[in-house]
Amino acid sequence: MGIRDFTLWSVIERNARWSGAGTAFVFDGTAHSHAQYAARARRLAAGLARAGVARGDRVAVVAQNRPEYLDLYAAAARLGAIVVPVNWRLSAEEMAHAVTDTTPRLLLADPEYQPALATLRERCPGLAALHGYGRAEEGFEPYETLLDAGDDCDAPHAEAGDGFVIIHTAAVGGLPRGALLSHAGLLAAGMQLINRWRLGPDDVGLGMLPLFHVSGLGQFLAMLQAGGRTLVSARFDPKAAARQIAEHKVTVFSEFAPMLGAILDAAADEGADLSSLRAISGLDTPDTIARFHAACPQADFWSGYGQSEVSGMATLARFRDRPGAAGRPALLTEVAVVDELDRPLPAGHSGEIVVRGPTVFLGYWNLEADTREAFRNGWHHTGDLGRFDQDGYLWFEGRTPAKELIKPGGENVYPAEVERVLLEHPAIAEAVVFGVADAEWGEAVRAVCACRPGAAPPDERLVIEFVGTRIARFKKPKRVIFVEALPRAAGGAPDRAAIRKAHGDG
Repeated sequence: MGIRDFTLWSVIERNARWSGAGTAFVFDGTAHSHAQYAARARRLAAGLARAGVARGDRVAVVAQNRPEYLDLYAAAARLGAIVVPVNWRLSAEEMAHAVTDTTPRLLLADPEYQPALATLRERCPGLAALHGYGRAEEGFEPYETLLDAGDDCDAPHAEAGDGFVIIHTAAVGGLPRGALLSHAGLLAAGMQLINRWRLGPDDVGLGMLPLFHVSGLGQFLAMLQAGGRTLVSARFDPKAAARQIAEHKVTVFSEFAPMLGAILDAAADEGADLSSLRAISGLDTPDTIARFHAACPQADFWSGYGQSEVSGMATLARFRDRPGAAGRPALLTEVAVVDELDRPLPAGHSGEIVVRGPTVFLGYWNLEADTREAFRNGWHHTGDLGRFDQDGYLWFEGRTPAKELIKPGGENVYPAEVERVLLEHPAIAEAVVFGVADAEWGEAVRAVCACRPGAAPPDERLVIEFVGTRIARFKKPKRVIFVEALPRAAGGAPDRAAIRKAHGDG
């Protein structure tokens, strides 16, 4: 660790030293102090080191939010290891891809996911051990065996520029790509949230987003940096969330539709007091945001633009300051809109959104060509379209054809991965997938398909379930429309714009 390095372990160690009795987080009614958190992290780091995990090695985890998940993040920061948090909502094959793609030394999993992961040793030769939280199924060792190596180890700290977490995102070619985020990037992202929300030691965050998501992890880390505490939930429960806000005087949280609406409904039903809230960020509908401002006039909903590749949010602003906009560039982030030659465009002109600054990720794991393409001409190319207005507010305008991302309830779904599965159906010859507005989830997946010659259109519900059994169920189409033939663009490929125009409404 260099003289100018400051890492996520530096934050944890500082909090333990100077605010040891203070609460780092609360889980299931039990408070965990900064001192306890750091002590458990040192002990787990010793166990990981004894299991052969060294600086730069990966440790994968498939689990619900739990204290041991947070301990793993802290222990990895102590060791200089890299965490691979896997989305437990994925199918077994998708989870296996995330693990094998990153060749971890060790894997940790909740009991319900262990059977689907038990055979990974055969596909991942470098995987030294599988450990189970709570209960260890066949092929897994108890998590507790990692805690028998002692109270600490002599492993070096990471450097600020080292990788800390690999989050799989952007399945542009049909398979997710692992974005490697650094200590420095996540710390910079945390400082931006601290700056916008004016976070301090008295703040209480509601941690209801999954810890495999950059927003869930990012909010927790920002609260650690600010010296505040987080109420961590295993899963989202709107009634429990409303009660926690009232009981613990929660001040901030991040959300994705339809979470906020469900919390407002639960608070109204139970008479829960939400007056402690002062800042919320996320993706939601104008109607829900208006309900929130009416119920909590003392609080602000913050809109923004971000992605895993920029460690969270690149822009942020209060929704009421410019309704519909995606915020203004954050404290440590430069954002521009460029034309097809990567020349910055003036206000009012639409182009691709590009980002640079310390929050930008280190690259796509083992995908050098994809990284070079994303980082061309000194910018990270997001694949998203937008424009700036005269006051510096960014307006999101969709995605480039190469990256037609769909976000139902905050999750990432890429047309290519859904189309790949649809084409496995024996009756379907071609498929085009895109996103449509959805009142409940913000966006929904829709597919337009042409059948093979002589094949009758299959039952729509059966096709939807066909997709849902092969990839994560949140990726399955909400509607499947069958047509005799797909319209063609000049080059012969399906004309996506014409298909969306014809079938994107209703």
